[in-house]
Amino acid sequence: MEKRPRRKLPAFVAAALAGLVGVLLPAFGPADEAEAATGIRVSNGRVYEANGNEFVMRGVNHAHAWYPNRTGSIAHIKAKGANTVRVVLANGDRWTRTSASEVSSIIGQCKQNRLICVLEVHDTTGYGEDGAATSLDRAADYWIGIKSALEGQEDYVVVNIGNEPFGNNGYDRWTSDTSAAIRKLRNAGFDHALMVDAPNWGQDWSNTMRNNASTVFNSDPDRNTIFSVHMYGVYNTASKVQSYLNHFVGNRLPIVVGEFGHNHGDGDPDENAIMATAQSLRVGYLGWSWSGNGGGVEYLDMVNGFDPNSLTGWGQRFFNGANGISATSREATVYGGGSGGGSGGTAPNGYPYCVNGSASDPDGDGWGWENQRSCVVRGSAADG
Repeated sequence: MEKRPRRKLPAFVAAALAGLVGVLLPAFGPADEAEAATGIRVSNGRVYEANGNEFVMRGVNHAHAWYPNRTGSIAHIKAKGANTVRVVLANGDRWTRTSASEVSSIIGQCKQNRLICVLEVHDTTGYGEDGAATSLDRAADYWIGIKSALEGQEDYVVVNIGNEPFGNNGYDRWTSDTSAAIRKLRNAGFDHALMVDAPNWGQDWSNTMRNNASTVFNSDPDRNTIFSVHMYGVYNTASKVQSYLNHFVGNRLPIVVGEFGHNHGDGDPDENAIMATAQSLRVGYLGWSWSGNGGGVEYLDMVNGFDPNSLTGWGQRFFNGANGISATSREATVYGGGSGGGSGGTAPNGYPYCVNGSASDPDGDGWGWENQRSCVVRGSAADG
C-alpha cells in the first residue's frame, strides 16, 4: 500500500497548519453517450468541443483560492502555450469561499486569454482521512450556489466537482458519493462536462476509480463525465503510467492526468513517461503547479515567485521539454483557431492532419484514419 503524498499547500497555509480488477463494461458500454450534451462533451472515450473538434488538454494548475490577488497568472500561463488552466477554488468549508463574482471573473480571464477553464473545489482534498476536508455532496452544493456564474459557459468550462475527494480511509464510498454528486448537479440543471478525481489522494493506488469508472460514467444521465488521476509517487515507472492510462483508453473511458509533478515526498514520479504516454494516447495532462507551493513541496513551482520570466527546472521541463506544452498544446477551436487540440490542423486539400503522423498510415500512402474520418499525414504525398 502506498502512503499518501504530502499535500501541496501554499506557504502561508502550511505555516498556519504547522503548530474485481478491471472495468466490467455494461452491455451498452460507455460509447452510448447522451446526444443532449452541450458544450465540451465526451464521445467514445474522447473529449470534444461543441463543434466536433477533439480537444486534448495541455495545461497548468493555478492556486487561485490561496493567492486570489495573482490575477495575472492566467495570462502568463497562456503565454507559455497552455490551452487549459485548472483553477483552485474553495467552497468555504476549509478555505475562504470563492464567490460567484470571482468565478465569473476567472472565467472571463480564461476566455480573454483563449483558455479552457477547469474549475475545482479544493476543500474535499483527502476526505475521510483529513478531518478538515469536506464531502463531495458539500462541493456539489457549492456549484449549485454559484450556478449563475457558470450558466452559458459550457463551451469554455469543465466543472471538476472536488479535488482528491478521498484519502486512504473510507474510499470505498468513492463510487456512490461521486455518482450521487454527479446526479445532484444534473438534477440542478448543469449541462457542463464534469470532471471527477480519483480517491487515495487522487492517485488511485487501490484501483477504485479504475474498477468502477464505468459505473460512475453511466450514472451521469448526460454521459459527459471525465475521469482525472493525479500522478505522483505511485506512478514511478513507465509501466505503471502506461498500464493505468491504457486501461481507460482501451475501455473508451475519458481520462486526463489532472495533476502530476517531477518529484514528490511519496516517491519519484516518471514525468517523462507521463507526458510521452499522454501524448501518444491523446490524453490530456495538467501539471502541478504554476507557483506558490509550500509545506516542503516548493520544488513543484513551475516559476519562481509567480514571475513568468523565471522558470524553475520543473517549469523548463514542463513547458519546453519533450512532449511538453510548447510542442504539443493546441488552442481550443472555440476561440477561432484552425488547429484544435488533437486535430493537428488542416491540410491544403481540406482534410485534417493526422495527430499521430505515420502511425496512422500503415500502408504509407499518406492517408490515415482518425476520429471516424480520413486524415492526412503531414509532409506526405497526400499533403496537398
